Amino acid sequence: MARLMERYAKEIVPQLKTKLGRDNINSIPKLQKIVINMGVGKALQDKNRMKEAAEQLGMIAGQRPQVTKAKVAVSGFRLRENNEIGARVTLRGKRMYEFLDRLINLALPRIRDFRGINPRSFDGNGNYSMGLTDQSVFPEVDPDKVNFSQGMDITFVTSVRADEEARELLRALGMPFREN
Repeated sequence: MARLMERYAKEIVPQLKTKLGRDNINSIPKLQKIVINMGVGKALQDKNRMKEAAEQLGMIAGQRPQVTKAKVAVSGFRLRENNEIGARVTLRGKRMYEFLDRLINLALPRIRDFRGINPRSFDGNGNYSMGLTDQSVFPEVDPDKVNFSQGMDITFVTSVRADEEARELLRALGMPFREN
């Protein structure tokens, strides 16, 4: 069992139960999935970029990413329908908690001048999104093999519809929100 998953069950659930004043364990906020998305716009000029970005995303997530294709053609971007333009991974269960543990304890502290993540990036439905500008903050990615810097979007989907409850869940899991 993942370390963070075990901590959630033993420590965080009772803590949230008292803080939110809930008796039913099923009404306690929980993390449903984490979606990691890499938009590789430069893949239109260089096909190797797409392959390399998908490979690195697979190493970071621990499972093979899905390559996303353009749904519509946009002539201004020289984009045709069905061009490969990104990669994404949806993590659930044990892999999700292992990724979150690595993100909080290893990747975020490696970011230069890191002062915490924005506590206002909730969507109004209890989901949180954040972006990273460089994939090399993860220890799985070998910096010597990185040919280009590629950012990614990470979305945390929770079981609650209120942003404040989702913020309490993520804070209890160890997310380093900055103080405003």
